[in-house]
Amino acid sequence: MLYGTMKVAIGAPLKVAFRPWVEGLENIPAAGPAILASNHLSFSDSFFLPAVLDRKVTFIAKAEYFTTPGVKGRLTAAFFKGVGQLPVDRSGGRGAGEAAVKSGIDVLERGELFGIYPEGTRSPDGRLYRGKPGGLARVALATGAPVIPVAMIDTEKIQPPGKVMPKLMRPGIRIGKPLDFTRYQGMEHDRFVLRAVTDEVMYEIMKLSGQEYVDMYATAAKRQIADAAKAEKEQAKKAQQEK
Repeated sequence: MLYGTMKVAIGAPLKVAFRPWVEGLENIPAAGPAILASNHLSFSDSFFLPAVLDRKVTFIAKAEYFTTPGVKGRLTAAFFKGVGQLPVDRSGGRGAGEAAVKSGIDVLERGELFGIYPEGTRSPDGRLYRGKPGGLARVALATGAPVIPVAMIDTEKIQPPGKVMPKLMRPGIRIGKPLDFTRYQGMEHDRFVLRAVTDEVMYEIMKLSGQEYVDMYATAAKRQIADAAKAEKEQAKKAQQEK
């Protein structure tokens, strides 16, 4: 009920204002479980994709979005629940991965759509990064649900970092044909199989998106970018002091 209300309140205005184009909607099954595995360019990805689908899709989100105290925190929690996002506690060494797997299995066992970003975090520069083998592949092999690759196009250009007002432009969504990994069922604890499944999905996303592929994790790339920015700042400060 709340999801439907939020979809009308948020999804309809998004479609009118940004007019996202979509290819491959016929690849989304009318009923039954399926995993939507998407690249991740923007915070808005989790809103544009559900906005163009007739069926509910459930994504996972940081638990902090649901536990922040105060009026703003309660409103934020209500918003994320309303748009079909589930909290995942990222504490602990394997906390995020285990929580994502359990959440995904629960959603799929209800015969619903489960959305996941194999990169694990947003791309820092618009390129496609290596998929993490834990969540996506384990959920797919544990449930036998088909994996549908999805490419978000240009969503990062709508509201670049540092910009408050979004830019009115048409993002795109390409939805690929379902991938069947039932041949690997029962092998969800084999790390080589998990890697192979994840890489196959990422290859399909790369073909759909046209992104340059980077064979490293996005989290590592973000650390490199942050370290380089810090070093540049320190160098500039040192140069200023030597004047």
